[in-house]
Amino acid sequence: MNSTKKTRDIQVRSTNLNIDDIVAELREIRVASLESRKRHDRPPKLPSRKILAGVAEGLGAALFPNRLGSSELANEGIDHYVGHTLNVTLRDLMVQIQHELHYNSGLEALSPEDREKSIVITQAFAKRLPQIRILLDSDIIAAYEGDPAARNVDEVLVCYPGIMAITHYRLAHELHNLGVPLIARMISEIAHSSTGIEIHPGAKISGSFFIDHGTGVVIGETAIIGQNVRLYQAVTLGAKRFPVDENGTLVKGNLRHPIVEDDVVIYAGATILGRITIGRGSTIGGNVWLTHSVPAGSNISQPQTKQRSDIKSRN
Repeated sequence: MNSTKKTRDIQVRSTNLNIDDIVAELREIRVASLESRKRHDRPPKLPSRKILAGVAEGLGAALFPNRLGSSELANEGIDHYVGHTLNVTLRDLMVQIQHELHYNSGLEALSPEDREKSIVITQAFAKRLPQIRILLDSDIIAAYEGDPAARNVDEVLVCYPGIMAITHYRLAHELHNLGVPLIARMISEIAHSSTGIEIHPGAKISGSFFIDHGTGVVIGETAIIGQNVRLYQAVTLGAKRFPVDENGTLVKGNLRHPIVEDDVVIYAGATILGRITIGRGSTIGGNVWLTHSVPAGSNISQPQTKQRSDIKSRN
């Protein structure tokens, strides 16, 4: 018995991880970090990614109760289910909005003004849900009509990663416009983690938008995308350069991403950079690197971009 206890004590000593010392060092680093950012010793809570994932799922169920909601729904119970789901989900969202407003305020406690603002934002967002549903219907139809492998619109809704990413984007975009950009970004990044498609909630995307396959697609914050646009996998609508101020700090908020007009198709691997315009009805071929505007009806392929580059270098 004594031998067993002695062996256990030796094992404990040999696996001593010095947790107390590590906790103390982490506390010192944490406090220094808070002081450098002029934050409180106990900073306000950030919105919860886990809760926002549930919010996005609940909103999807309310928008598409027959396909993303409960499998046990009867026709006569759909409105009740939608109402209950919205009531729970929007209340959860309002609390997360309060967290973001409180965090941004820098105050010790949530102010009455920010509490009221959270209600106003939630109500305004709720009123936008019917319009979001209309836009998503157009996206789903565009995907069904644009993909010969799609058997029906229900398959598109429940299977296609592009539709999941667009759904999260359309919810996030409204929240971004309503003044809660952190929550908006978190909701977009939830879909990014699942689909490999990154759409910044600040981008402006019209209806009938289709992302086929999708993995590796990146759409930047100030991109503008017109009606009936189709993107394939690994397309980037990005910034050409990142200007800095006199202190060497990145300048935020400038218009740095492309404008893609109506009825444009951009094939896999194309990289389009800078505040340029892709004219209406154009087709951008696979793996094209494009940093200049093209007029309506253009058909851009790799040899064309290379030829243009050669002409510039000779001149």
